[in-house]
Amino acid sequence: MKNVKKKNVLVLFFMVLGFAMNLHAQKLLIGTAETDITPTLPVALVGQFHLRIADTVETPLTANVVALESRDENNSLDIAIMVSCDVVFIPVVYTKMVRDEVKKQLPDLDVRKIFLNATHTHTAPVLSNDSNSTFLYPIPKEGVLQVEEYRAFFVQQVTVAIVNAWKSRMPGSVTWGLGHASIANNRRVVYSKKALDPGPFGNKTAKMYGKSNSPDFNNLEGMAEDDVNMLFFWDKRGKLIAITIDVPCPAQEVEGRLAVNADYWHPVREKLKKRFGKDLCILGWIGVAGDQSPHIIYRRSAEERMRKLRNLSRLEEIARRIVLAVEETYEAVKYEGLTDVQLTHKVETLNLPTFIISENEYLFAKAERDKYAAIIDADLNEAEKVLTRKTWNADVVKRYEMQQKDPPVLETEVHILRIGDIVICTNPFELFTDFGIAMQARSRALQTFTIQLVGSGHYVPTEKAVIGGGYSAIPQSCPLGPEGGQILVDRTVDLINEIFTVNK
Repeated sequence: MKNVKKKNVLVLFFMVLGFAMNLHAQKLLIGTAETDITPTLPVALVGQFHLRIADTVETPLTANVVALESRDENNSLDIAIMVSCDVVFIPVVYTKMVRDEVKKQLPDLDVRKIFLNATHTHTAPVLSNDSNSTFLYPIPKEGVLQVEEYRAFFVQQVTVAIVNAWKSRMPGSVTWGLGHASIANNRRVVYSKKALDPGPFGNKTAKMYGKSNSPDFNNLEGMAEDDVNMLFFWDKRGKLIAITIDVPCPAQEVEGRLAVNADYWHPVREKLKKRFGKDLCILGWIGVAGDQSPHIIYRRSAEERMRKLRNLSRLEEIARRIVLAVEETYEAVKYEGLTDVQLTHKVETLNLPTFIISENEYLFAKAERDKYAAIIDADLNEAEKVLTRKTWNADVVKRYEMQQKDPPVLETEVHILRIGDIVICTNPFELFTDFGIAMQARSRALQTFTIQLVGSGHYVPTEKAVIGGGYSAIPQSCPLGPEGGQILVDRTVDLINEIFTVNK
């Protein structure tokens, strides 16, 4: 009789324990949305040093949203709203305007927990064309979509998508996976001899997209990463509703075209929607890849032969590799959907030291500014070709003069988002790959997703890149230098490890 009583007490104990565990279990709510951000035509395109006017749309541009909320019974524990956009970068003013508009419709929402990333397609509209723009274009005042018009359209479309995603959230599950696809190539070629002609970018021994078949070829400056980090989201019925795909390579394969194009993300989405359903929401993320490109740097003939044998375009070949990685990863993790996962989202603004400009760099930039100003004064028709180079160098002169009074800092917003065993960390830059590898190597998370271009898209080079020189590693293209990049890495790792220490 005593044994029966003990057994009943144990059963009651475990029933109460199970109830208590369920009472405190975290429930994940998921909402998704997709919207069209394709501009009307004609439209000026950003991403090159000269003006390009597109009068053709080869593929639509889209913004894709996943809204997440973790709840404990009736209490909201934390949220994250992630928006992937087919544009070249995300100006700070765009994020602010979107947050302000969302706040009007969802006043109780913490809009700091919204972040927008760019896929870095160079065949998307010019987003900013004021005197502080990285690229300044002589866009005609009539007959072409104006920057202000596109900005208003973008903000409206993305705001509606965010609100719809938030309002549609329902209980669901998530898991993560790691695949591999060879997409990225380190695009900085290092030569054994110093360049005799420094050129417009002050080349020393390194050059972006330099010829690899040169007798002076030494090496590629850094590694290329082939990891593809993924998140899979299901609704409560087990239907796959969203995938995030983190590829460490910007989407700029067709960057020079005179047409609107979402680059490799368009065929990736088309293939995955055909496989998993037309309503699937797909977020394209660009991992830390400031010194990477999908362009083939060496072994070009062998790559082209295989592409032709498969009867694929270059975009289709890139998409084939990414989709294969997604499908293989999905098959491995598809039965692991988790509903009770920790969601912790930290947002922090860092003050990072800017690139210290030497006197020689200042004098070089000043001479370049004056040279291009003279060309424009002599022939206004040449402005289309050299206006950006003039403003580019004028910015260095201005920064050097400010530096003499008080070394400036760059306000930098970062997001650290834990979902179960993984972490997502963002930065607004084109951060060189070595920095991203350092974040992953030092992170306590099982899997670390890095997302760049959650902001302005300025290059942040490594110390060895600055020594090599060339575009992407000189003050003209880098408001932030190696010191700022290292501080960004260190603080990001600290924030990641705080989450995984406190809540392990």
